[in-house]
Amino acid sequence: MTERANAVGGRPPSAGFWRSLFWPREVAPPPADPLHCDTPALRQAEIAAIYSGQRVAGDFYEFLRVSPSRMLFVLLDIAGLRADTREILIAVQKTFRALAPKLFAGEDFNETTAMIELCNEMNLTILRGGLRSCPAFLGCYNEDLGTVCYANAGHTPGLLRDYTGITLLEATGLPLGLFSHTMQSAAACHLVPGSALLVVSRGIIEAQYIEADHEGAEFGLEGVKESFQNATALTARELCLTMLRAARKFTPTTPTHNDLTTLCLVRIVFPDGQ
Repeated sequence: MTERANAVGGRPPSAGFWRSLFWPREVAPPPADPLHCDTPALRQAEIAAIYSGQRVAGDFYEFLRVSPSRMLFVLLDIAGLRADTREILIAVQKTFRALAPKLFAGEDFNETTAMIELCNEMNLTILRGGLRSCPAFLGCYNEDLGTVCYANAGHTPGLLRDYTGITLLEATGLPLGLFSHTMQSAAACHLVPGSALLVVSRGIIEAQYIEADHEGAEFGLEGVKESFQNATALTARELCLTMLRAARKFTPTTPTHNDLTTLCLVRIVFPDGQ
């Protein structure tokens, strides 16, 4: 006989019955988003990445410290809407997190070789979900040297700004997710104190002007370069926000098929000149 039936039949219900009615039940917290990652702290540098508004497509960024002096970052722009790409992105994230610490472990290894192997494994992970173009920008920042070993797999160019101007970090290979045996390569650049490396998603480049006399005009890579060159913001987060505001000013309407994402790495200038 149940507790409620006992109560009706004249037998007093147990203490557990009353607790079940009046005591608040413990509710398990929702699981952490597997696509979320925290911004890492760096020595004499800063890094940040920001999405604009609600994500509708396949933009994804990740940070991962792999040694006391090395931090990896990646920005992906996988084709398709969020509902169709989420599971693929989670699989790629797992591959990235599991493999990168092994490839970049210790000091006696070749960064270029490790970067290419990481790209190849991420490519195979994407292909398991079907053919789907996925431009990607991966970088390994060495805090001791201020260098970045990077692979640009068909992504929009990275932009390196220093006292000489802006240098484009062009594609070093084809987008991931298209060919199982695609050839990737890697390159390197140096961030002097005060320089900044910016990577933006395709949605930033393709942001369209909305006034009739400029209909169809895109913000474009030139718009990104000009806004980046003229930006007076000093921190990585401020630079990300500055670039997002520039793109949203160009196209105030909310994109329905593209995400707007920026990632920025800044090497800090210290007052003592270090």
